Amino acid sequence: MQDSLPKVGFISLGCPKALVDSERILTQLRAEGYEVVPSYQDANLVVVNTCGFIDDAVAESLDTIGEALAENGKVIVTGCLGAKGDIVKQTHPNVLAVTGPHATEEVMQAIHTHLPKPHDPFTDLVPSGGVKLTPRHYAYLKISEGCNHHCRFCIIPDLRGGLVSRPVGEVMTEAENLVQVGVKELLVVSQDTSAYGVDVKYKPDFWKGRPLNTRMLDLATALGDLGAWVRLHYVYPYPHVDDVIPLMAAGKILPYLDIPLQHASPSILKSMKRPANTENTLKRIAQWRSICPDITLRSTFIVGFPGETEDDFEQLLDFLDDAQLDRVGCFAYSPVDGATANALPNQIDEDVKQQRLEIFMQKQATISASKLQQRVGQSLQVMVDGISEDGHALARSKAEAPEVDGWVIIKNQPQLVSGEFASVKIMDADEHDLWAELV
Repeated sequence: MQDSLPKVGFISLGCPKALVDSERILTQLRAEGYEVVPSYQDANLVVVNTCGFIDDAVAESLDTIGEALAENGKVIVTGCLGAKGDIVKQTHPNVLAVTGPHATEEVMQAIHTHLPKPHDPFTDLVPSGGVKLTPRHYAYLKISEGCNHHCRFCIIPDLRGGLVSRPVGEVMTEAENLVQVGVKELLVVSQDTSAYGVDVKYKPDFWKGRPLNTRMLDLATALGDLGAWVRLHYVYPYPHVDDVIPLMAAGKILPYLDIPLQHASPSILKSMKRPANTENTLKRIAQWRSICPDITLRSTFIVGFPGETEDDFEQLLDFLDDAQLDRVGCFAYSPVDGATANALPNQIDEDVKQQRLEIFMQKQATISASKLQQRVGQSLQVMVDGISEDGHALARSKAEAPEVDGWVIIKNQPQLVSGEFASVKIMDADEHDLWAELV
């Protein structure tokens, strides 16, 4: 049985810090059941941990990589030389992968790609994509924890702390594992997706030997290469959000943007401690639609926030008319234990909150019905989520996120399989859902 284990050769160059990196990689190799062997001939592939500090060290590293390629043919490069631009790939284009230093996760991911992990009857009871509570064909991909905003209606920073972004290489490894086990849609989530990487100053990381910045645009671009639907949620409308719209227009990620705007009155937004330039928001929405005409825009709002006047509420309704958002959720303000909004003056009566909520949702229902009616006659690709009790297939197009948006209902198709794609023609629409037939 020992002879059947995948075998890795390992060469460690450079300083004691590099040696510690090597020890960590070797520890992980052994923990996962790989055998570490001392010769090129016995190895299925070779890992070279390089040094790039001075010219002599660079030369030694490049020579060692060349020797490993000549003797074995399958080489993964890590270490400081990997962080010095593309010098390794220029000199040795046939290496399997290149990472920088302190990159145990990326090195192991490259090894898994080219020399699959041996079966372990204990740990392999857990699927490589992890245990999920969603259907097998879609999964949420959390890219950060916490939040740096201090909105007066929210206590997330108190509960979860400030923003902590996950390393982009780690996120990409998780995303790829999910796709490999059958996930067809990745829903990118966090408390503030567009702030991804701010806390680490957009620190560079490696994935598959490829340098990536810890930034929303870089992450979205890389996720778009995995072949799955990629949907962005909880995106604050910072200016750099504009940069991802061309990715949507090019079909790299879904033309769908979930932006929690919360209100449209500048005075209420200021009181909430939210961005407060509604006019700029409308201009940017128009710009996004000019770049990507089929973009779907979703948002959430709060009515009845302390101090909200009738004029503030009317400004919000006017904004709905102007913005013509595709999908909208709304909540009547409710005090949250520990939220600073609880101490604000001019709290709104519950009856008034509920009345405003009803008026808001009626207006948005009219807008939604009109926009969905415009889709009648279109041919769409949809993903099937399940079958209703009366035998209709419940599906979603690129414009519908699971759990929060409506359905594309395919009439009388109980044979369709959850997680599969289907081609449909839209035949009818109501305020929330589309009705379709197979084509």
